[in-house]
Amino acid sequence: QVQVVESGGGLVQPGGSLRLSCAASGRVTSLYTMGWHRQSPGNERELVARISIGGNIVYADSVKGRFTISSDNAKATVYLQMKSLKPEDTAVYYCEIITYGANIYWGQGTQVTVAS
Repeated sequence: QVQVVESGGGLVQPGGSLRLSCAASGRVTSLYTMGWHRQSPGNERELVARISIGGNIVYADSVKGRFTISSDNAKATVYLQMKSLKPEDTAVYYCEIITYGANIYWGQGTQVTVAS
């Protein structure tokens, strides 16, 4: 059993910053990628950023240059540093852990609200 827990969401003004953290625990073996998705009301869940164990990174076009993903593989932890936040970044952010064998684990989500 793998548990995935996010933290760091909250309310921030436009132009502000937030840092999300996600830690996986339990029977975490053979990590493949760790990443972040988000979902706002009426929209599908979308990939924000993903980092592989080898360090390859993918960002959604909408966050390039503003968000930075990083990870500590030994601790099965992934971070998302978000800067220059916009109202359209408002969403529930979900952590995604994928292991070899295509096992996918999700966190419960953390709310990020960007508003003045």
